[in-house]
Amino acid sequence: MKELQEKLKNYVEQFNSQDEEIYRQAIPNGEALEWLRQEIPLLDCPDKTIEEIYYFRWWVYRKHLKKTPEGMVVTEFLPPVPWAGAYNTINCAAGFHLEEGRWLKNAKTYLKDYLLFWLKGSGDQFSYSSWLAHAAWQYSLITGDFETGTGLLQDFIRDYKVREQNHMTGYGLCWSDDDRDCMEMSISGSGLRPTFNSYQYGDAKAIAGYAELAGQKEIQDTFEQKALLIKKNVQDCLWRNDFFRVIPMNYPGQETSEKSFGPIDKDSDVRELLGYIPWYFGLPDPGYESAFSQLLTKNGFAGRFGFTTAERRHHRYMFENEHECLWNGPVWPYATTQTLKAAAVLLKNYQQDVITIEDYYSWLKLYAQSQHLKKDDGTVLPWIDEDMDPDTGIWTARQILEKQGWRRETGGYERGKDYNHSMFCDLVLNDLLGIGPGKHGELQVNPLIPRDWTYFRVENLWFRGKRYNIIYDKDGTHFGGEKGLKILKSTP
Repeated sequence: MKELQEKLKNYVEQFNSQDEEIYRQAIPNGEALEWLRQEIPLLDCPDKTIEEIYYFRWWVYRKHLKKTPEGMVVTEFLPPVPWAGAYNTINCAAGFHLEEGRWLKNAKTYLKDYLLFWLKGSGDQFSYSSWLAHAAWQYSLITGDFETGTGLLQDFIRDYKVREQNHMTGYGLCWSDDDRDCMEMSISGSGLRPTFNSYQYGDAKAIAGYAELAGQKEIQDTFEQKALLIKKNVQDCLWRNDFFRVIPMNYPGQETSEKSFGPIDKDSDVRELLGYIPWYFGLPDPGYESAFSQLLTKNGFAGRFGFTTAERRHHRYMFENEHECLWNGPVWPYATTQTLKAAAVLLKNYQQDVITIEDYYSWLKLYAQSQHLKKDDGTVLPWIDEDMDPDTGIWTARQILEKQGWRRETGGYERGKDYNHSMFCDLVLNDLLGIGPGKHGELQVNPLIPRDWTYFRVENLWFRGKRYNIIYDKDGTHFGGEKGLKILKSTP
């Protein structure tokens, strides 16, 4: 334990020394080491880039914990932005905040307040599309706190129905606007989108799960049926040729009574990274896995610095627009997170030969490598910002905003710095290392590590109120003990 605490100390001192601490919230840099030492799982692994960004992203996450009169909340931007709600909160990435934060030792202390803020407090949970119920369920699976979710069951149902009433179309799918899906200036635009409908599917499954625990059989059956209907309609309507695509519509109610769709206009007919979101929630039946081949081709989504948000072969790829937030091709950590999660679900739960564990690992490593910034003096810093040019690695929004003089109406100085709009630590713990609950609620570990990894270690991992150490030593030579994988309970 002391060895990993020393590793943490070295990383935190590095991050603190390189940081311009502009906006302080609940836990300033001076308190970061002690807080992280108590709260986060400590990691030791062969890939030092992944390891560095793992610690860096926890260091960033604690910056966004904010004390308010309504308890603790998690912010997306550190500087105040005009489009935020109460306490500078935005619901867009709230699902990520819950799924990332569930690994904290005292996750309930921070995240129960956050859920209550969105569902019972002054949080604007409808400003953007999100997947709160699904994220709450993922939080429950790790913390064992199902009571909070069952206590919020009627609130989840209320909000689900509001979204249905405001977005449902005659096709049995919900309409949404690309901007309200946090994906503004996209090629496909507004319409029947895999985004919002997948979020509704994930929330319906979570509501059914909480209803079962609460003994509410009628609610459970209702929402299981809703999920099945969304699954059918997404597969029937949004799968076009070889990919889940957006069916463009200008506004809800535009649809006709016909249940079939003709050709999509060539300007809008595009594969976009959002087509993988259905797998994030385990929505597709077997048979659609060929879509993942697009991650392997440069004409598809494979960029030098990460996944492009639109396929490169489309004639409107990276079309010119003065807006700093473009989803027509740039790399977005938000979309990368969703795609990596989808790929992990595919590898764990589907029989397929389209992608491999080595593919997944190479993508996660590239994601880690991209989270850096090269300063004018040549210094390279760990960094997370908004969107990135897939060919140059330049943080695009940052470059635009800086040239504009960090205008107040677009968020002010260093708007995108330490941007809490994606995940990384959960991708390492839950997906790469495969840590999560088994069928009976027990802790299990089923890694997606590459063949050349001979070891990894996680200490101070809290799962359902107990602390664990996880040690993998392929041949028993790295740590000098038994070979293989061990899950050890640790005294608090």
